[in-house]
Amino acid sequence: MPQVVSIFILPPSLEVLEARLRSRAQDSAEVIARRLAAAREEISHVAEFDYVIINDDFNRAARDLASIIRAGRLKFPR
Repeated sequence: MPQVVSIFILPPSLEVLEARLRSRAQDSAEVIARRLAAAREEISHVAEFDYVIINDDFNRAARDLASIIRAGRLKFPR
């Protein structure tokens, strides 16, 4: 689908992702392990996306996302 703009929101690192998941205290160790394995697989596809946002600061990541969306709406079709 050529009209689609793909955006990958990436954690700063897998270690940070793991710390975030553990600090939420909502999932068991097994669930966290599965989620981290899934994240590793998903991250391996990052080069397939048009944009990458590193979610190291939520507010900045939200602004980056809004900027990408805004730019997409302003783009002139060729």
